[in-house]
Amino acid sequence: MPRVLLVDDDETIRDTLYELLSEYYVCQTAETAEKAFARLEADEYDVVLTDISMPGLSGLELLGHVRQKFPDTPVIIISGIGDQEHAQGLIRLGAFDFLLKPFSLDVVEKSVRRAVEFRKRQAEENEASENLTQAADWKIVKS
Repeated sequence: MPRVLLVDDDETIRDTLYELLSEYYVCQTAETAEKAFARLEADEYDVVLTDISMPGLSGLELLGHVRQKFPDTPVIIISGIGDQEHAQGLIRLGAFDFLLKPFSLDVVEKSVRRAVEFRKRQAEENEASENLTQAADWKIVKS
């Protein structure tokens, strides 16, 4: 079952997202980016869903950390800032998707599903590429 890390300092939002997604995914929560870092170091996640504005380190800093250390893990950003330039900037920085507060639960569910499917396809492509490389290496050794 795919694993999702939910990061938000608002307990109500964390609980709502957990209730929504835990039926289909193994969900873990963190109320700060710092706690999310620790969870990411301890376990592998298929998707990170994070608020951008939190006390301490921001969701933007979490995005940077995930992009650097876990580049195959999609990050979905939740923000209360709704201008198009802000959203496009986050996508350029590596966010998989941008969700504007207040969001509908249906939109969140669809975004997470797309991110999980993307991650699965990416893993399959990486495995196929690795198999081709191993086959090519075997052919060279055998020759």
